[in-house]
Amino acid sequence: MRLSVAVTGLVMLGLLGLAGSRFDDTCEVTVKLTSAADGKELPGLLRIVDGDQQQIEVDALMSRGFGLEGKLGVAKTADIHRWSVLPESTVIRLPQSPVTIEAISGLETEASTVTVDLSGRNEAEITIPLSRFADPRARGFRSANTHLHLMKISREDCDRYLAEVPKADGLDGLFLSYLERAVADKEYTSNRYTDGDLASLEQKSGTRFGNGEEHRHNFGGGGEGYGHVMLLNIKELIQPVSIGPGIMKMGTDGLPLRRGIDTARRDGATVVWCHNAWGTEALPNLLTARIDAQNIFDGGSRNSYKDSFYRYLNAGIKVPFSTGTDWFIYDFSRVYVQMDGQLTIERWLDALRAGKSFISNGPLLEFRVNGKRLGETVSLDAPASVSVSAVARGRIDFERLELISNGRVVETQSSRAVGDHYEAEFALELPVGEPCWLAVRTPPPPVKDDPSLQHPVPKNELGRDLFSHSSAIYVEVAGRSHFDETVARELLAQMKANREAIAENATFADDQERARVLDVHSDGIAVLEKRIANHGLRGK
Repeated sequence: MRLSVAVTGLVMLGLLGLAGSRFDDTCEVTVKLTSAADGKELPGLLRIVDGDQQQIEVDALMSRGFGLEGKLGVAKTADIHRWSVLPESTVIRLPQSPVTIEAISGLETEASTVTVDLSGRNEAEITIPLSRFADPRARGFRSANTHLHLMKISREDCDRYLAEVPKADGLDGLFLSYLERAVADKEYTSNRYTDGDLASLEQKSGTRFGNGEEHRHNFGGGGEGYGHVMLLNIKELIQPVSIGPGIMKMGTDGLPLRRGIDTARRDGATVVWCHNAWGTEALPNLLTARIDAQNIFDGGSRNSYKDSFYRYLNAGIKVPFSTGTDWFIYDFSRVYVQMDGQLTIERWLDALRAGKSFISNGPLLEFRVNGKRLGETVSLDAPASVSVSAVARGRIDFERLELISNGRVVETQSSRAVGDHYEAEFALELPVGEPCWLAVRTPPPPVKDDPSLQHPVPKNELGRDLFSHSSAIYVEVAGRSHFDETVARELLAQMKANREAIAENATFADDQERARVLDVHSDGIAVLEKRIANHGLRGK
């Protein structure tokens, strides 16, 4: 049910008909969003339709789907194009007829809808209060998009997009990253931004901006290769930005991503793997502790949680959840981290590396185990029960909240309507007989080529499949952490197969290049073989 909101200061005396000699067929309307609790102004999104429910496009406002028209698989009729960005109170022109305005702010407010007849009116003021049903910032959670580039738009439009869209979406932070591809990167507008430019954008929008680089390798123009990795908060570009003839139409496949990762880490950068399980270097770099967090759904739902996170966690690799949107901010996708003190890029990244995160494009999560928070460890002397509490809240009905233990659903709770939003929660005592990791999620989006993930999930206001997932809380028993030898051996076999495929298919200038790339995989194999052996010894 949508709340019908009163219109305040709708018209001033004398404007019900003619205003002097001025009259046309549009009305000059000042639109403002406020918090219903305290009246403070809010940024947000508007959807405006006429009496026939046809969309009204407003020239003064940027379309939320700007830059995506017919690009990147986003149709011109997609839901995102029906919303306009309202970063602050703005004067717009609407037809002198009945109109309906729907408004939202970030992921934290209920939607509000107001219908008003502007017939015969030249000026009006509409204030729409929005009710907040959750406040992650009050609990220390700050959100950011860790993966973003913009292309084929002017610098002026790019400046406006970055100043307005993150603010309207309620993002606290955003990482704008440099990217190269032969010839095509001439139109990558976001490559032109300096740290000084990002600081200027912060002043305009209030959003914290961090720099980054997408360091990557493909076999062929878009085929899987060594993979893609975000290097965030770098001091200088890591060269070459993109590796090999697949992307750059020159050179060889003789440089591993690890070389660039190590250079960035020495400079204090944070390393976030892109595109879920895509790329052969993900596993060896995770096993040698070079990856700080893992992105999923940054650019689409190529794989799901079970293809990456669940396997990694089951093999004893502690990897935090993260996400972004790659090309343009086509979704509400973001990662929330819980942090102390004033928001800075450095503090936010510290919290991400510590695993204090959950990802979402809609539902907002809370999760504790024996009072421990995301990324922390519960230590039990012997098998026992642990106290689990979790809450999910969202503007769209996400259907249910699920508790995950070692990759399996062990508890569910259906969502219920609370006012004009939805909630689900549980508080339970969970028996723990063996070491485990625990997390909460809403139902995972379907994946095209995965028969086990075909059930549709609700979509958010921008037309994207809803998702949310927390990073893990770890439970140790008698000093032991969870390790699934069967999964570890599957990952070991995968790395060996990747090493063989690279040896056969990559182009190397000499044996030194060949060894430099294959050693990355050999090092990861050695680490995992040692862990498997040690696990076997502990089991005897």
